[in-house]
Amino acid sequence: MKVSLFITCLSDLVYPRVGQAMVRLLARYGIRVYFPEVQTCCGQPAFNSGYWDDARKSARTLLEAFDDSDFVLSPSGSCTGMVQHYYPKLFEDDPEMLAKAEALRQKTYEFTQFLVGVLGVTDLGAVFPHRVTYHPSCHGTRLLGIKDEPASLLEHVRGLELVPLPHAEDCCGFGGTFAVKMSDISGAMVAEKSDHVLETEAEVLVGLDMGCLMNISGNLLYRGRPVKVMHLAELLEEGVRRADEHV
Repeated sequence: MKVSLFITCLSDLVYPRVGQAMVRLLARYGIRVYFPEVQTCCGQPAFNSGYWDDARKSARTLLEAFDDSDFVLSPSGSCTGMVQHYYPKLFEDDPEMLAKAEALRQKTYEFTQFLVGVLGVTDLGAVFPHRVTYHPSCHGTRLLGIKDEPASLLEHVRGLELVPLPHAEDCCGFGGTFAVKMSDISGAMVAEKSDHVLETEAEVLVGLDMGCLMNISGNLLYRGRPVKVMHLAELLEEGVRRADEHV
């Protein structure tokens, strides 16, 4: 099968290590991951700001980039949610492009959805002896219905102590353009989220969306609190490397 990586803007420009971790993990299961270089932004910022014509331009680029892929994987529930829920809306008056949007929607997965739901993998043999708490991002949880996949992966990591995050379902305040348009409200929300992270006394905060994790880590750094922030793919890949070193 041809599996392609939909890296997303934030991972590509700021957190490339997340995509690298995904590729290394999938290689362990014999999966070669392709990276169509023509891909660009999914169009979500423009879409959320009301610039639908600009969003369609970005969307067409992605439809072309992944046209011949069997599966498309993303490290972001937010960007995956854009493709799955809003691409059909963008092209509802264009039957040809709507068919392409539907095809992409059906084969696009957030990383943990693919790992657990398609490959059937929950135990990668990882070792990560740290106290960890998990932040469920809004789009992954509400748009994609991600719930059990991250927990099932974390529960099988040797040495990991998973601590529940108080009020985990609350938004971190990032919301893409929301953080820019309503910065005061966004700042209050992320401060509250950081308070709950610190309550857990976790060494590591893990999640599925680098937008959320960037927002929370920024607030924690501003406070001078040494909580390491990682995408789940990074944690799993580091855990697998640790396990290999002790074989």
